[in-house]
Amino acid sequence: MAVFTPLADAQVASFLSRFDVGELVELKGVPAGTENSTFFVTTDRRELVLTLFEQGEHEELPFFVELLDFLDEHRIPVAGPVHDREGIALHELADRPALLFPRLPGTHPKAPNLEQCRALGDALGRLHRVSRHFPGQRPNPRDIHWLSAMYHKVLGYLSPEDQALMQDEVEGYQATLGESPELPQGALHGDLFRDNTLFDGDRLGGIIDFYNGCTGDLLFDLAIVINDWATDSNGRLDAARHDALLGAYLAQRPLNANERELWPLMLRLTALRYWLSRLLVVYVDPPAHDLTPHDPEQFRQILLARIQYGALPLPNPGDAE
Repeated sequence: MAVFTPLADAQVASFLSRFDVGELVELKGVPAGTENSTFFVTTDRRELVLTLFEQGEHEELPFFVELLDFLDEHRIPVAGPVHDREGIALHELADRPALLFPRLPGTHPKAPNLEQCRALGDALGRLHRVSRHFPGQRPNPRDIHWLSAMYHKVLGYLSPEDQALMQDEVEGYQATLGESPELPQGALHGDLFRDNTLFDGDRLGGIIDFYNGCTGDLLFDLAIVINDWATDSNGRLDAARHDALLGAYLAQRPLNANERELWPLMLRLTALRYWLSRLLVVYVDPPAHDLTPHDPEQFRQILLARIQYGALPLPNPGDAE
């Protein structure tokens, strides 16, 4: 259950009085998520989502508010935070930072079809195109510097073969990226798995949960998406979903020559990023709440598949049509 701080109706009704959103009708805890307390809030005027932030760097929350406001202003399908009558979005409730959002339509796609992949690729391409002009800065907390600093912490829990695999991969990334020109930069979602989207049929209702948002290599964000959205149960890339998503993305933001060259490496790097982060949760830094960690083996298999089979050819822009 992802309600770590329970709320009473009276608390929420008082909180809502700061906003022009109507009177509280119903408050319902949301049994999903791993880090924050989330509630569905129904008023006599609209449907909302209330989030209490339980952990993480609270001083970074203004960055997320600014990013969501920026993307919302540029008509990217995100839930921009609701601002109160004084123009303030970030508040405190039950001694936790709190944000209120409009509730977007749809559900998480467990097995995305090609139309859903095209819709997500188009939206992510537009997001990355406009995010290059976002003025905020928050360095990517899970980039090659993090990998280099953290992978030593899990080596003792791995087989000799996996130790060598992880060490060789990190050293390869360091060597290649250290000599490469800077990739196109912008604001990233940072964790755009299927369960961070909402679809109403084939229509993208919205992209949610930007709390891994940061600024950095746009290619890093795209590789995370492909490794989740276009991977089959054996860790190999599914060509149809891969081409549908990337074709739509590239129609909005073509990759430059350096990005195309580094694409296979970035798929591997982001697979190792999740293998390592899940290993850290299992062995080194368990979650603050009683939750079941994600299985690290999934991304170990994805990494091995990317090494064995490489990347698929990048589609030409417009191939999603």
